[in-house]
Amino acid sequence: MRSLLKNWGTIVANPKTRWMTFFIWILFIGVFSYIWPQVNDRETPDNQLLPETAMSVEANKISKEEFSDDIGVPLLLVWHREEGLQPSDYEMIQQLYQNLDEHPIGHQSFVPPFQKVPVEAIENSASTDGRALITPVFFDESASIKELQTALDQLGNQIAQQFGDEVLKEELEGDSLHVRFSGPVGIQTDAVALFSNADVTLLIATVLIVFILLILLYRSPILAIVPLVAVGIAYGIISPILGFFADKQWITVDGQAISIMTVLLFGAGTDYCLFLISRYRDELRRERDKYIALKHAISGTGGAIMMSSLTTVLGMLSLGLAYYASYDRFAVPFSLSIFIMGIAALTLLPAILALLGRIAFIPFIPRTEEMMQEIEQKKRKKIRRPKPSHRFGMKLGGVVTNKPWTIIVISTIVLSTLAAFVPKMQFTYGLLESFPEDMPSREGFTLIENHYPPGEIAPVKMIVNTSGEAIELKEALEIHPYVEEVRDPIEGSTNKNLQQWEFTLSINPYATQAVESIPELKEIATKALQEAGVPNAEEAVWIGGETATLYDTDEITSRDQSIIIPVLLVIIAVLLFVYLKSIVATAYLLATVLLSYFSALGLGWIVLHHFFGFTEIQGLIPLYAFVFLVVLGEDYNIFLVSSIWQKRKHMPLKQAIAESVGETGSVISSAGLILAGTFSVLAVLPLQVLVHFGTITAIGILLDTFIVRPLLVPAITTVLGRYAFWPGKMWKLKNDESYTMQGKDE
Repeated sequence: MRSLLKNWGTIVANPKTRWMTFFIWILFIGVFSYIWPQVNDRETPDNQLLPETAMSVEANKISKEEFSDDIGVPLLLVWHREEGLQPSDYEMIQQLYQNLDEHPIGHQSFVPPFQKVPVEAIENSASTDGRALITPVFFDESASIKELQTALDQLGNQIAQQFGDEVLKEELEGDSLHVRFSGPVGIQTDAVALFSNADVTLLIATVLIVFILLILLYRSPILAIVPLVAVGIAYGIISPILGFFADKQWITVDGQAISIMTVLLFGAGTDYCLFLISRYRDELRRERDKYIALKHAISGTGGAIMMSSLTTVLGMLSLGLAYYASYDRFAVPFSLSIFIMGIAALTLLPAILALLGRIAFIPFIPRTEEMMQEIEQKKRKKIRRPKPSHRFGMKLGGVVTNKPWTIIVISTIVLSTLAAFVPKMQFTYGLLESFPEDMPSREGFTLIENHYPPGEIAPVKMIVNTSGEAIELKEALEIHPYVEEVRDPIEGSTNKNLQQWEFTLSINPYATQAVESIPELKEIATKALQEAGVPNAEEAVWIGGETATLYDTDEITSRDQSIIIPVLLVIIAVLLFVYLKSIVATAYLLATVLLSYFSALGLGWIVLHHFFGFTEIQGLIPLYAFVFLVVLGEDYNIFLVSSIWQKRKHMPLKQAIAESVGETGSVISSAGLILAGTFSVLAVLPLQVLVHFGTITAIGILLDTFIVRPLLVPAITTVLGRYAFWPGKMWKLKNDESYTMQGKDE
């Protein structure tokens, strides 16, 4: 591989090809953007994340086909007055519905005739405390999110004209009348608006944080721009390619996935750029010719960059094994972005560096000793030599190699203590919990939760196939401690053997206890069918509704985790072994990253729960964090260990470890800070799921950067000595007397 990279470096670092390489990338952007759409223009409005075979999905499908009244998708108008709704409020609500009946808004399919019933009848529909009322407006199921948003804007204008702007905008604590849009339509439009706003905010914030950190770390304005230009050009190609994939229906574009892909691209992409730039700077201090220096830099770091990007690409592709769509939709965008960024780091970035040369590092231009002497002779004064950038790293490397067992014990205790908090973590899968508390749909949902019985928020629908047998479920269901009220069953419109039983729970239908009760409720119906002699009773019961959806989500995501985690570990283990030719190194590198992952979860829970006040985190986070932290953590390990492996060829292992820790320390620390900084941007967005993910991932990257990579990994390598290379390089080290198993000089 090294000879291949040497030849490749000769090609891309050639002064005759640098402009050509740069313009080829720009040409690709222009052509692809002209013939293919941008990925953001192809985001799907589909929020169905469970597979079609999930029980709740099947139940909802049957319910829609057999028991639906075809009146459309509901928007819930949640009216509230803290001192109690007044008769005049009900009269104005009647007037609003009369206006909607006479002048329908866009894609309105049905409105209840509240204007035709007495005020007293509407009052009876209010909450028992008289402070809240729910009135629906139904819309065509075929309407897009954009069309629904336009319709809600029209409805908002009507309400503002009749009631005043304050009814929609004032905080709920006041004594005046308030209304909030909630229900399926309100939640969908809020979710899309939230992600749309997050995209722009995230892109700007990510670019700013990367630029600021590069300025602070490298103190060179040109150098701070170079990685951003490389990543930006790579994104210019990635976006239309993903748009093309979406047009061909090869992928489903998820707004959340694209938002996080942007963070990953700028974070990991900048890391790859820094690996090459840092080595290039070192080579410029040894080599006068900038092209030869660049060729050496590519030869020295190209293998690590290729291996790191390949590890990340295959690791991200493992998400494609998931049944849960939120995981699956991440696989291709993440993998493609890193794949193209890896190519850009080895082609586009060298072309840019070849164009700029030493100018890229202004005002701290790296020169050879001979070049500095020539400048001194011309100016007749001594110029200040730059301080070695590896001094602290070399000292740290010396400490690690001299006291490896101390480092291992302390690091392991610290990380294990943090990991011990993982069992205390509490999870939720509810979408609304990800919304800001002042989001209209969440405020409306909270009003319903506070003023109506808990189960009224999300009734449970149970569908059974009686096969013509007489089935009575009401008494059996009402015995269950969490069931509040069971309504009379209704028969299917085409299949008379189907019955739908709708009931409300006595507890919050989104609570863990409610979700865990779904198998018990299904068992009640199954037992009743078996007693009636219905064949295949277990397959004749379906439960739908929000509670059943959460249960299926928990079950399917647990299944995904049980498959993806071991597959990902096997993929990375194989890649590490192929690259390092060492079973031992592969084993302890994987072990350290796993320990770092669990400690990140534990510390993340401490921060989110005790400092940010979250009582639960999104249940999707552990797998997301695992994939990101494992593949990105191995990037830094690969960069460090590849340096040790190279240096070990011409120096004692102890010296190779110390020098590798020193030389890679500054660039890996800088890369880790930048990557953690980009993910921390997610923590300032209004979506709690992104706050959870960004916080835990940033913490994991920092632990990897400042504990695992500079301390734990080199300490373990020191203790293992020549056995760290087993079996690939053992034969070369048999006569090496510089190390024993304890890592001490013999």
